[in-house]
This record gives sequence, C-alpha cells and structure tokens, in this order.
Amino acid sequence: MAESERTLGINSLGRIGKLSLWHHVERKYFTNLVVNVGRAIGRDLEAVCQTIEKDSTYGSMHRFLFGVNAEPCIRIVDREKGQLEVGGIPVRILQDARNPSDIGWRDHGARVVIDCTGAFGDPTRPADDARGALRGHLAAGAEKVINSAAFKIKDKTKAMPDDALTLIYGINHDTFDAQKHHVLSAASCTTTGLAHMVKPLLDHLPESVMVTASMSTVHAVTNSQSLLDSVPKAEATDMRRTRSALNSLVLTSSNASAALEMVIPEIREIGFMGDAVRVPLATQSLIILNLTFQSRIEADGGSSVDRELLNDIYVQASGGGQKGLLVFSTEQNVAADVTGMKAAVVIEGSETHSRTGFMDVDLGQIPELESLRDQLPSTRIQLPVTHAKVFGWYDNEYGSYTNLLGDLTVHVHRSCS
Repeated sequence: MAESERTLGINSLGRIGKLSLWHHVERKYFTNLVVNVGRAIGRDLEAVCQTIEKDSTYGSMHRFLFGVNAEPCIRIVDREKGQLEVGGIPVRILQDARNPSDIGWRDHGARVVIDCTGAFGDPTRPADDARGALRGHLAAGAEKVINSAAFKIKDKTKAMPDDALTLIYGINHDTFDAQKHHVLSAASCTTTGLAHMVKPLLDHLPESVMVTASMSTVHAVTNSQSLLDSVPKAEATDMRRTRSALNSLVLTSSNASAALEMVIPEIREIGFMGDAVRVPLATQSLIILNLTFQSRIEADGGSSVDRELLNDIYVQASGGGQKGLLVFSTEQNVAADVTGMKAAVVIEGSETHSRTGFMDVDLGQIPELESLRDQLPSTRIQLPVTHAKVFGWYDNEYGSYTNLLGDLTVHVHRSCS
C-alpha cells in the first residue's frame, strides 16, 4: 500500500460504526475505509449499501453530509470483493469474521481500528480469548484499537493494563503516547458531554471549592433496550431495560461518573454520583449537572460563586481551549435543535441557576477540634454554601460522540505516523 494511503478499520456497522463511516467519508482524512460486519447483511451487496445510505434519525447520508441537493453517492465497484465507493472514498466490506483476531487488518493495511460492537470492553482479556477481545485486533495486525465505549473489566481483582488508556478529545487526548498506549477507550457519549461541562469549572475554580456534584442524563434510547416488553436474559440485573422503550421513561444506571475519573482524575476528590433516565427519543440527550460549592459572601452581599460566574466560565471556555467543542447558548433550545450539531455539549446558559444558603456546623462534633472547644466563643458557625444547576445538551450519536470519536481517531493516527 502506498505511503500516502491511510486506511481505517471499523468493526461493526451498528449505530456508532455506521455513523463513524459517515464521519470519515465526509472528513476524507482516511483514504480507505475497511468495515467488518462479521456476517451477511440481507441478500446482496445492495442491502449493505441501503443500510449505509438510509437512516431513520438523520435521513439519507448524501443529503445529511453534502446538502439537500446532493445526489446518492454509493456505488458498487467489485461485488465479489465487497468493494464500494462511498462519497468518493473506497470502502471495503468484510463479512466473514466475528472474532477480532480473525479479521485480518494487516492484509488491508489498517493501522488503527475502531471497535464499535460494544462486545469487547475488557482490556484485560487476551487476544486469543475464544469469545473475542479488543486485543484480537492487535493480533490481526492493527497497531491501535479504539473502543467506542467505556472499558469494563470483568475481573475486579485485575488492574487497568499499562497500555490501556481512556481518552476524550479536548479533555485529555494529549496524554496519548503512541509508544506506550495500544488499547484505547473513547469513553461514552454521556462521559464526553459531562467531561466538557466539568473541565471549565475545575480550570477556573479550585477543586476544594466544589464540595459535591451529581449528574442525571435524560438520555435517548439505545439498542440495549427492547422495542416492546421482552423476557430478561439469565442473570439480568436491570429488569427495566427489557420494558418497552416506546412507552416509558426508564430509570437506569450510568457509568459516566466512573469513566469521568479516568479522564479528569481530580474529580476523585469530589463526591460524584450519576444516573440516567431513558426517554423515547432516537437521539438528543440532556445532562443535568448539580453542583455544591463552598462559597463566601462578598461585600455587596452576593456569593463568590453564582450564576453569572458560572456562565462566564462557560463563555470563556467556548471561545478558548474548548472552542468548537463546547457551545454556550442563551437561546431557548429543545432537544431537536442539537441533532447532528458538532459539539461535545451545548450549555443552556439561560437555565443556569444558583442559590446560596448557610450550613450550620457544630464544631463540637468534630473530634479533631475537641482540644480547641474551650477556646472558641461558640462552637457553632455558619458556612455559606452555593448550590448550582447547569444544563447541557448533546447529540449522543452523530453530533457529539461520533464527531469527537472521529477527532480522536485522526489524532491517534497522526501520532503514530
């Protein structure tokens, strides 16, 4: 393969795999794309083309990427080899291997592979594991593999391997070391949006000022849910994901808090909780970030941490280091407004709220201060505490997650060149 050719491997043609294909067809950094689906699709290659071209959420690929007057841009080049041309980019479709170690990326010149199956999240699983593993892509010839989901180590006695790293573009992607890191995670869509909401606060306010934080994501449905009520699998722990995604709001867990610690280690010093509510939308989600700050009362009677300060921090971030990744908006947006929008998160500035109150603290109840108790005029003090609420929209499929995954993928490839 010519030195000027850059080949990307994509494992899976599911939601993120398909939309990653779209992203890189439009971006044109990679000159060749190889997509492994691991099984037959429909009856012929035309069915594969239709799967790529049509989308219930974003519409036709050619119109979404190239404008309303664009013409269809997929053609079959070699039916026997599964060779397509999509938007002028050669795309090879592989349908034979499901185990990553059997795909043969080396034969296709794919140095970087994105695994979008969601099936191989454990970075400790060996390449020759019969169930398949992320490391199987390395054994098959790739130099780096990026998992389009958070890592999940099944055996809790095992530590994160030294060559594994979780990265979010715009947060910690510059910590990638091509000589050291080979198995990567791009975290999740919610962690991506959440990290871009938290980073500006930690950049401008000492972490000691933030006492606690919690997050709820009002999240679109995913394919882990059932269209209609279904029977839970053996050992299922969340019965609610088997309930109809069409008919209910579904309370469920979120691993965003744990993944956030991997990309912003300072958050470990702050009590952080996260949960999710799945809603009947195809895409578009909302992070509700609740924050508690230890503040002080200024001379004018106001709090040192208030709505104006928080919004100003986000305005600065949107025009500074996170420009193009964090958007600050004072419009009254709804979920549909962020569909396809290339931003990790859109701060709904008009809805940022804060309120300061006083927490009554009895120092006499603190053992470390027992020796000072008799020297104090009073053991009771009042500490000013500010509670704040910040809202952030994100398109959990193409707009936020897939675009930043694409940015990370290009960064990794360039770092290895």
